[in-house]
Amino acid sequence: MGKDIEVIRDKNAMRRWSRERRKEGETICLVPTMGYLHRGHLALVEEGKKRAQRVVVSIYVNPSQFAVGEDFGSYPSNFEGDLLKLRALGVDAVFNPHDLYVRGDGKTFGEECSGTRRTVSCLEEGGENGHETWIRVERLEKPLCGVSRPVFFRGVATVVAKLFNIVEPDVAIFGKKDYQQWRLICRMVRDLDFAVEIVGSEILREPDGLALSSRNVHLSPEERQKALSISKSLQKVRDDVCNGEVSTEKLKHSVVEAILNAGGKIDYVEVSLK
Repeated sequence: MGKDIEVIRDKNAMRRWSRERRKEGETICLVPTMGYLHRGHLALVEEGKKRAQRVVVSIYVNPSQFAVGEDFGSYPSNFEGDLLKLRALGVDAVFNPHDLYVRGDGKTFGEECSGTRRTVSCLEEGGENGHETWIRVERLEKPLCGVSRPVFFRGVATVVAKLFNIVEPDVAIFGKKDYQQWRLICRMVRDLDFAVEIVGSEILREPDGLALSSRNVHLSPEERQKALSISKSLQKVRDDVCNGEVSTEKLKHSVVEAILNAGGKIDYVEVSLK
């Protein structure tokens, strides 16, 4: 059994906690998560412990990165289970706010976000007079995931900036499974002069190659088997490049073909050798 964890719900209390640690000359690492922690998240915590004297894990399902009609209301959650895992690792504090945004006059926090406007986030679906300030990393947010999820990256950049302002960490750890997100946060920190070191941690996978993800819990056995086509096709691309293949179109086609043959659906596939 690890040491007890301080669970902090209020942003002002979180800021006071961090500033008290700083007065004692201690450094702070933040590991931002949306909860339902798996081995990949715990690896981020372990990395954080190497880089700072105190580790804070935030658990917050951020409504502003979900478009209307996405899975905001069904994102998996097991807060008590998360605390057990973090306590065993010796995490110092968990920041678990009820809501980080000023709300408008419409829906209350926690209602299902189920409208049809893809370019409006679940936060904005809440009515007028609420949160209206956004951080945009204008070039990096547009391609790849940004094509089909037009509100996602501005929501990520905004909530991470809010977390940095509240927790005031020296270091923050992000997984490279969400590679575009990691690069976008690095660019935001550079451009806005946040005094935070951003560390990217490598992808962790199951023995069969499936990338660890909280949403994997929603996969049926059949869907999970189909999902393996992603890692297998990416490994084949890596092998082909090592063997001299330089045609990005051929490499891209091989990934698309493998996923479709497995019964999957394509959101996007891009291959870059730069």
